[in-house]
Amino acid sequence: MKKIPVILDCDPGLDDALMLMLAFGSGRFDVKAITTSAGNQTQNKTLNNALRLLSLMEVKVPVYRGCEKPLFRELLVSDYVHGESGLEGAVFPLPTMKEEEISAVEGIAKILRESEENIILVPTGPLTNIATFLLAYPNLKHKIERISLMGGGIFRGNMSPLAEFNIYADPEAAAIVFKSGVPITMCGLDVTHKAVVFQKDIETFRAIGNNTGIAAAGLLDFFSIFYRENRTELEGGAALHDPCAIAWLMNPEIFKSKPCYVDVETTGKLTSGTTVVDFFNVLKMEPNAEVVYDIERERYIEMLETAIKNLP
Repeated sequence: MKKIPVILDCDPGLDDALMLMLAFGSGRFDVKAITTSAGNQTQNKTLNNALRLLSLMEVKVPVYRGCEKPLFRELLVSDYVHGESGLEGAVFPLPTMKEEEISAVEGIAKILRESEENIILVPTGPLTNIATFLLAYPNLKHKIERISLMGGGIFRGNMSPLAEFNIYADPEAAAIVFKSGVPITMCGLDVTHKAVVFQKDIETFRAIGNNTGIAAAGLLDFFSIFYRENRTELEGGAALHDPCAIAWLMNPEIFKSKPCYVDVETTGKLTSGTTVVDFFNVLKMEPNAEVVYDIERERYIEMLETAIKNLP
């Protein structure tokens, strides 16, 4: 089976770590690079976390430093979920690689320019790097096969009643991405709050016994603390958001989705950062995103387990 060429744009982050484990452990992807965004933690920390995760998994791909802050707003981090380092709950080896000398935006441009095939971008943090690339290199936009992102929501938010963190952190960047004309898959909170991991799943990962499984379990132990205290509607589960953006590329049949027109609110007093999803086609606009809203949870967990088993 031909591997899917991707660039992973992430802000590790506990659920980003599981996204990377799924991407590398599945064997389904030709990962051209990792670009880091500031979101779950600062740019320095997310970059270091990406390097530490690659050392854990014993894989080598180029890693590029992304933008330090949103396009027009101050940096917002979610240390209350991911901890001071962004990867609390597990012990990691020291990085065995260094970041590339050029920026994430320049790195994406270089990879797309030199590639003979189109490439999928998988952003699982704020969309600052992707928007900046689209503004800086419009001539390379056609080389993006698709953007499969984690962000937004149809009927719910987690920073406000309707705004999700990744979009809320840089709504101007998100608006640029959704208006870009590039095919988009949006895995927002409506699906990711069904992609939950329970303690029995965490113990399954731990029982694999390899370094990656033990690290995954430790990260999820820490991740679950926030959800059990603050998202009681998930009945003890933790929403494993970011791997959905990779899992959809692997097995879209385990998801339910609908083509919709999506725009991003950037100025609303109560709704800034909201993805306005025309789920019922009220506006009669041409859909610009495949909006994912449901998942077969058990198969999702099985995919993660299989991937973790394949790693050191």
